[in-house]
Amino acid sequence: MAINWENLDKLSSYKKLQSLKGAVSIAKELGGADGAKRVAEYSVPMGAGLTYNFAAKQVDDKVLAVLKELAEEAQLTEKYAELYNGAVVNTGEKRLVLHQLTRGQLGNDVMADGTNKRDFYIKEQNRIAEFADKVHAGKVVNAKGEKFTTVVQIGIGGSDLGPRAMYLALENWAKANNTFKMEAKFISNVDPDDATAVLKSTDLAHSIFILVSKSGTTLETLTNESFVKDALKKAGLDPAKHMIAVTSETSPLAHNPDYLEAFYMDDYIGGRYSSTSGVGGAVLSLAFGPKVFADFLDGAAEEDKLSANKDLLKNPALLDALIGVYERNVQEYPSTAVLPYSQALSRFPAHLQQLDMESNGKSVNRFGEKIDYVTGPVIFGEPGTNGQHSFYQLLHQGTDVTPLQFIAFKENQAGNDVVIEDSTSQKKLCANVVAQIMAFACGKTDENPNKAFAGERPSSLIYANKLTPKVLGALLAHFENKVMFQGFAWNINSFDQEGVQLGKVLAKKVLAHNTDGALKAFADFFEI
Repeated sequence: MAINWENLDKLSSYKKLQSLKGAVSIAKELGGADGAKRVAEYSVPMGAGLTYNFAAKQVDDKVLAVLKELAEEAQLTEKYAELYNGAVVNTGEKRLVLHQLTRGQLGNDVMADGTNKRDFYIKEQNRIAEFADKVHAGKVVNAKGEKFTTVVQIGIGGSDLGPRAMYLALENWAKANNTFKMEAKFISNVDPDDATAVLKSTDLAHSIFILVSKSGTTLETLTNESFVKDALKKAGLDPAKHMIAVTSETSPLAHNPDYLEAFYMDDYIGGRYSSTSGVGGAVLSLAFGPKVFADFLDGAAEEDKLSANKDLLKNPALLDALIGVYERNVQEYPSTAVLPYSQALSRFPAHLQQLDMESNGKSVNRFGEKIDYVTGPVIFGEPGTNGQHSFYQLLHQGTDVTPLQFIAFKENQAGNDVVIEDSTSQKKLCANVVAQIMAFACGKTDENPNKAFAGERPSSLIYANKLTPKVLGALLAHFENKVMFQGFAWNINSFDQEGVQLGKVLAKKVLAHNTDGALKAFADFFEI
């Protein structure tokens, strides 16, 4: 089948979708006699025991039928198949997009650079697992023959946000399930206060550092590496006996005696999609053991398989994506809030900010042509119930409507709780989730306008029994694939990030004192 890459506004199904704007009142749908029936019916199984419920979204069967038409007309699952079968989907950089291969094989063997890429990723995963096992067994030790107890990742952007979010998501689970091996810490910001704070609170003699840079030339990461090496030398330690690298095979960090070991990735996996590669694999395998990382990959693979399903109501990532397109392009909502009612997911919204906004923050299509419709929304969020006491005021009564994505779990990870006023803390947490969904959807009338809630604030709910490694992997892949499908629908390239480059170029000019005009004037503020 020939693949047609058309702009969204050229699709007949999109024009039909526009005619349905505002056709559904979720206050009536959920507040009426059939509300419970809608909650039950508007629910789709996800991978690893997760469920995607969209009963509080402003859609009905008519809207869903047109979204199905849009998925078919835009060939969204066929474009996904192009991606996992090794087509050059990243048109901006003329590259394949292969992060799915780090956790499974959906289609054909993919050959690139004279290598079977699936075999390459498995080989690197196995090398990381073997290295982690040696560290845990005391076969890889410090200069005094003592075991390493802490791992510190040095990286920025996708080399930090995803792995840090995944580590925090599983830390309590690992401790409760006796798989916690080593504490992990992260250094990312070029601000020296970041590295200083981490290093001063770290037992350097018993720490192993992971330098993550695909090119081996990332300015912030190499600056922080120098910071770490300086601290190790001042402590009387040999940096070469405390550092490993995750990089490409052609970078200056590869085959370098300054590192205990180097693990490899390639240009076909973007930073924000790299948590299931060695970028996340090294730190998570050292922190929790290779089995936990393997389970995480299995969960992601389950969700990837669902994303290949052509049936919209059996493909939760595609459904979530198209409802998001409807909200962004037809309902004209400018942002989306991700609200995990789980402290373990405290940094998950920050990861999704990069994943979504770096991928779909584009104003030209795949061919470099200006587009006439909006693309990616602003993504933000915090864990509940903290957010309720922060920005929910605007979400409930502000002038803009912000779609919401709730994430919640029936049980906590640690298995520790108390009963207060006839309910546990976890029950109170879950009660807040369901209360917020209905409050946003149905609102409240009041004679005092200051106490009135308009309602009609749409939300979805992703939930499971407990946040485990497999569940986390499926959750991550769901959002990765949602972003991918939206990029396909908008006919943009979700896999390059030219928008981050200009600032880097100008910063180098400032540091080289190659400035004039306003740029020099601003630089003079800091005596650069």
